[in-house]
Amino acid sequence: QVQLVESGGGLVQPGGSLRLSCAASGSIFSIHAMGWYRQAPGKQRELVAAITAGGITNYADSVKGRFTISRDNAKNTVYLQMNSLKPEDAAVYYCNADAAYLYSGSSYSGPHDYWGQGTQVTVAS
Repeated sequence: QVQLVESGGGLVQPGGSLRLSCAASGSIFSIHAMGWYRQAPGKQRELVAAITAGGITNYADSVKGRFTISRDNAKNTVYLQMNSLKPEDAAVYYCNADAAYLYSGSSYSGPHDYWGQGTQVTVAS
């Protein structure tokens, strides 16, 4: 079907930057919206940013002006550039995609909702 693999998390000081990447692979027929969610300990998973196949973006109010989502449709990859990071941005960040997959020649199924395994972002001095 479709697999999502995130990379780019890590430890950064407050005010620093990180860039997350998420590459989709598998028997991809099409990818529609892609997005990033995050979940901090004891909190619900929340939408951080999303982007349509056409490039329309949506951001959580808490990250507007600091984070930028982008995608490379040729590479089936979505990015999240995170600047001016704050301690409250620390969480596990998950990639999400609405994608259809190919099976049995030209037949496809979906779109379905896919998730990556998550990447840890820690913001601390």
